[in-house]
Amino acid sequence: MPSDIELSLAKSWRCPECSQALPIDRFLRQQLSGISWNRTRRLITTGKISINGKVVRDTSDPVRGGDDVQYNPNAQNKPTSNQAKVALLYIDSQIVVADKPAGISSVPFDEHERGTLIDLVRQSLHSLEHGRVSTVHVVHRIDKETSGIVVFARTQSSLKTLKQLFRAHDIDRRYLAIVEGKLGNRTFSSRLVADRGDGKRGSTTNPRLGRIATTHVRPLEYLNSTTLVECRLETGRTHQIRVHLAEAGHPLLGERVYSKTETTLVTVPRIMLHAAHLAFRHPLTGVPQVHSLDMPEDMRAIAQRLRVTK
Repeated sequence: MPSDIELSLAKSWRCPECSQALPIDRFLRQQLSGISWNRTRRLITTGKISINGKVVRDTSDPVRGGDDVQYNPNAQNKPTSNQAKVALLYIDSQIVVADKPAGISSVPFDEHERGTLIDLVRQSLHSLEHGRVSTVHVVHRIDKETSGIVVFARTQSSLKTLKQLFRAHDIDRRYLAIVEGKLGNRTFSSRLVADRGDGKRGSTTNPRLGRIATTHVRPLEYLNSTTLVECRLETGRTHQIRVHLAEAGHPLLGERVYSKTETTLVTVPRIMLHAAHLAFRHPLTGVPQVHSLDMPEDMRAIAQRLRVTK
């Protein structure tokens, strides 16, 4: 793994003219031997990587033959001028439910990161509520490349109640995903650990390690060598869906951490995963809250391309 001293020095690389295009995160891991996926993504999302002089923040941006890639450890993590917009699905005095676009973090990785979902939610509330300062608390999060529904608490009491619901798995969380291969009804249950031995999350058979994770999968549509599926989480471990599907030989399209191969069927802009449904009891009233979203446009476009080529 690169040392802190090594990563404190500016670097540059030129991609050979004959090289096949690679996502920037994969290219960097080839240049910085031993660096973890998490640290690689952090270098990119905090604005320290440029391609041909232009800062990139999307881990899937391609590096093509002839491109010059620069690493500047002292680059400031300035927010981009074209910040994503966030839609608020529900607001009251206790909670706010947001539709997170793909490509932004749910919360900051460090104190310098701006333009995250929680930042945008606060800004939207500030505008809607005529300048009132809005307190927003993190209840859960979804991956940067994942789109979909996220709930935040607006009071300490609601935060405590919602966290209890999540810990007790007394919520209904469903995701839409496009996976490689033909996948039928399956339930995956394993003990997940933060490091399976290569720095990545994964399953273990050691009963004294990890925490139980259970994912229920059902197919919605069979496409060209792929399947559109719904994943219902019985638990909510980090990267649970990604790990279970990759270990079963059906990685998500766009998966670059838990799968060593990439599909040649279509080029995907990100991991094909969308948090489509979230249901829970309101932390103050106990009234059922049900929020659902259709697939975003990028996933619909990929699904349509795979239908056409069946």
